[in-house]
Formats: sequence, structure tokens, C-alpha cells
Amino acid sequence: METTDAPIDGIALTDALMRLLRLKTTPVALQMFERVEDMQAVPRIRRPDGTIHTADQIVGQAARLGFTVGITADDLVGPQCSTVLGLAPRSEEWLRGEPMAGVWFATQEASAAHQRAMHCVPHGRYRAMAVSPWNSGRLPTPDIVLVYANPAQMILLINGLQWSGYRKLEWGAVGESACADSWGRALATGEPSLALPCFPERRYGGVADDELLLALKPVDLAKAIAGVERLAANGLRYPIPPYGTQMDVRAGMSRSYGGRKV
Repeated sequence: METTDAPIDGIALTDALMRLLRLKTTPVALQMFERVEDMQAVPRIRRPDGTIHTADQIVGQAARLGFTVGITADDLVGPQCSTVLGLAPRSEEWLRGEPMAGVWFATQEASAAHQRAMHCVPHGRYRAMAVSPWNSGRLPTPDIVLVYANPAQMILLINGLQWSGYRKLEWGAVGESACADSWGRALATGEPSLALPCFPERRYGGVADDELLLALKPVDLAKAIAGVERLAANGLRYPIPPYGTQMDVRAGMSRSYGGRKV
């Protein structure tokens, strides 16, 4: 996706995020391209070179190995990954979801309902996608940033996003193909999107047992990081120190709330 927004300093914000939340993996910049040539022009970009992958693996190479990788639909296995990214259409065959019947879902009808429930980027505009560590500077204006975090880190990041201009954030779980809940939804709607990474994301993409995934626009992540900074100044920081299940809670609550009655 082409953007006219001024670049956000992904290097400085990654440093801040790692300092505040001690993430195990670097946030990943993801950008869609209308022209394959523009994707190929990204500095030091890697291409699959004849090997076939899932989109989870491509993202994992950026998050876990620090690679900058670009792909087209031809580099991805089957239409499931490509369709979520808008690199392939939501065809009638894809909407039936026949390969999943009896594997992930009890009936053909359930498989089709699952396919219809998935968030996908509309097909027709984009030809390629690239990912890179956000702090590499190789994708200075990404469409979204992907943050892998454990539940304690993630709730503080969400709290940071809600520090100013509060609104309730709501998400769903499509189940299998959960990339539709994260980068699919964030790209399609522009909304911050939290997902429980699915079996293939963990098996093929290297996502750890305790990791969740939040996909959001750079401007929203910058807002969240600023909020986490404010929370940390209030003593609400990671790691969250266990207070003790049998301790009198009043002393701890008094410190957190500055002596206010809660």
C-alpha cells in the first residue's frame, strides 16, 4: 500500500518497545506493493528463489531471523495465505474450503462458513508483499507492524494504546488461519487487530507457545508506545511483579493509585 504519511521512526520506537516490554522478537514491518518491481527494489531484500512457503514462515524469517523478505502469490503454498493478503481472489473454490473439511471442521458447511468469516485484503490492487524488522529501516513506511508478545506484555501494550482517547477494543477468533485475524484484519480495516496465532503459525512460523500477535498501523503503535511510557512512569511496567495471593492488598493498591481510595 502506498502511503503519504511521514515516516515514523521505527528504529527509535523499536528500541523503546524492547526497553519497555523486553520482547523476545523484533517488531516486523509489513508492506504491500502494487508493483513487483517496487518490492524487489527494497534494499537487501531476499526472495524465496524457487522454494515454497506459508506467509507465516515469511513473517517468521523477519521476526526470528532478522531477514528482509519479499514474496508474490507464486511463492506461497496454495491460495489460503495469498487470499488473506489480497494476492489471490476469494474464488468460489476457495470459499468452499473443501481441503479443511474433516481436518479442521466436521462438515463441508462448517469449512465454508470458516472461509467466509476470514478477513482478507480485497484482491486486485496488490501484487507483492515484503516484511522486515521494523528497526532495519528498509521499509520506512509500512502498512502495518506486527508485534509478538506474551500475554503480560500484550496487555500492557493494549493499555498503552488506550492511555489516551480511550475506546474498547474488540476482536474475534476465526480459529485456523488466524493470520486473517491479525494482518488480514489490520490490512483490510486499518484497525488494531489481536490474534491467537494458529497451529500453522506455531508449526511453520516459529511462534512460541506463549506468544500472541498484535497487528496495527505504525501511528497506532507509536501511540501505544507513548502510552506504555506513561504507564511505566506510574509504576505499571513489565515485568509485572507478583504481589502474593495471601498478602494484604491495600499497601500495593495504595502505591499504584497514589493513595486514592479504589
